[in-house]
Amino acid sequence: MDEIVYYDRYHEKTCVEKIYGDKALRWTYGTLGGRISLNLLVKRALFSHWYGWKMDRPSTRRKIAAFIQDYGLDANEFERQVDDFANFNEFFYRKLKPEARPIDPDPSSIAFPADGRHLCVPDLSQCDGLFVKGEMFDLATLLNDKHLSEQYAQGSLLLSRLCPVDYHRFHFPVAGVPGSTRQINGPLYSVNPIALCQNIHILTTNKRCLTELETESFGKVLLIEIGATCVGSVCQTYAEGVRVAKGDEKGYFRFGGSSTITIFEPGRIQFDHDLVENSRRNRELYARFGDHMGVSI
Repeated sequence: MDEIVYYDRYHEKTCVEKIYGDKALRWTYGTLGGRISLNLLVKRALFSHWYGWKMDRPSTRRKIAAFIQDYGLDANEFERQVDDFANFNEFFYRKLKPEARPIDPDPSSIAFPADGRHLCVPDLSQCDGLFVKGEMFDLATLLNDKHLSEQYAQGSLLLSRLCPVDYHRFHFPVAGVPGSTRQINGPLYSVNPIALCQNIHILTTNKRCLTELETESFGKVLLIEIGATCVGSVCQTYAEGVRVAKGDEKGYFRFGGSSTITIFEPGRIQFDHDLVENSRRNRELYARFGDHMGVSI
């Protein structure tokens, strides 16, 4: 399988992703034995809950220092000292110091909701594929709501993919009043491009959470968190019906790679040029939570 290449906004260059669990992932999705294992065990919630439980064990503390070194993480960004984490999961869904992720101050801007690798679709009715040209998922299946899918059929979408090495809390990209979270059950396939290039419909069938955010400048924004293999759970930390500011925390993923999807009503936003240009090439853009990703129009 090919290397996963993304564009780093901050270094202004293309990079090859260093994948956590690369060999296991490629075996699972690239061999007959792996695909059999995938369907019998790996995609099932019980496997991911077991793995999440495993990462809660005190013995996993010894993995933290090596992980930080191997993937070049900056421990100075962490709100807590490395030695204060009781297990790997606590480290995985760590909080950061506020100054580590400043929120773009422009009131007309939209902020990235998470650290990660991002793709955008300015108009869903004209999208010819994500990751692979000609391969796009069905919006009605993703939302599990025919009325909503019709309302957003020409809307704008941002897909944010969080790798295991990323900060794993997700945030509100704009200010507003969030409603309740609706859970849609499904399996737990990997959301790594290795898997998505083979089956983009993973995004619409995996277990996911949907929240509607009522805003003044952007209409109703749909916020979706997608579970994946080895994600112990998706935890919501916001309060329903209580107004939030841009950048406020919405929740976090326990162990595993994950994704969020943000969908805007038609004609509401204009994505940043570098995000649009890289998405046009089916290449993800690396950007951090709080950074500028677009403006209202």
